[in-house]
Amino acid sequence: MNPWVGVGLALAGLIAGGVLLGWQGVIFAMTGVVFWLLLQMSRLMRVMKVAGAAPMGSVGNAVMLAAKLHVGMKLADLIGLAGSLGVKQAPETFVWRDAGGDAIEVVLRKGKLAEWRLIRAGQAS
Repeated sequence: MNPWVGVGLALAGLIAGGVLLGWQGVIFAMTGVVFWLLLQMSRLMRVMKVAGAAPMGSVGNAVMLAAKLHVGMKLADLIGLAGSLGVKQAPETFVWRDAGGDAIEVVLRKGKLAEWRLIRAGQAS
């Protein structure tokens, strides 16, 4: 979701709460906003806990990971799919390898997936 949509919804909730219920409505809307932020933080911490426990740059199957990727995917979603942190090759370029020697190289721009390529074990880099 676009971050501006979330900000707009939060502001709309605060204004609606203030108009309908006064200061108590604003407090009620604020609890909803804080709860939503806590859910997002909890999701991110869960992904990072799983990624931190796995060997860096490893993935179960590079071909399957490549099939699930799409342009615009956020970094947190990419790390969740891979199950580990990638090995940094260049600025904004990361690589994950599987046990068979296949690798997936991804390029990020502004924290979102811009392009990727699958490197098979028999191919030269």
